[in-house]
Amino acid sequence: MINTTIYSVICHPDSIFTVFCTESKGWQFRVISSLGTVYGDDKSYCTQVAAERAGRKWLK
Repeated sequence: MINTTIYSVICHPDSIFTVFCTESKGWQFRVISSLGTVYGDDKSYCTQVAAERAGRKWLK
């Protein structure tokens, strides 16, 4: 089983933005559309703040 820590979940009318950490890949972000499609990159970040900043930049 992979342990995952969720740092934040931000809900918008058409998507959900989340920042999380896994043991194997570190801090990452994902965006889940209202249709259930998952978007994001496979990069890992040193901190949750860095992952959130990258995710917000990626959304723009």
